[in-house]
Amino acid sequence: MAIEKTDRTTLDMFATEKRRGRPRTNPLPREEQLRINKRNQIQRDRSRGLKRIELKVSEALYNALNDQALDSNISRSQLIESILLAQFNLDSDHLEEVEHFHQQI
Repeated sequence: MAIEKTDRTTLDMFATEKRRGRPRTNPLPREEQLRINKRNQIQRDRSRGLKRIELKVSEALYNALNDQALDSNISRSQLIESILLAQFNLDSDHLEEVEHFHQQI
């Protein structure tokens, strides 16, 4: 039987492998763990009705957003979302829904 790195039911097959350093708590390589975690995060966000937006900004704007978020005691994502909501003048029901969502996280 071949050893498959993503197979979690055959952990005993990995027991004979000698590894230097700190013992691993997860038999999967780090790259595989990151891929699985990212997929799980995307699925969680989809189930909550969230959509992903990626944007590139200057370092000055990035630092300003970080500073403002820290001062407001919220995440940078929450700050950007509140700025966008204010820009588009979305109704207060939607704002309450967003605030409720962020409290759950």
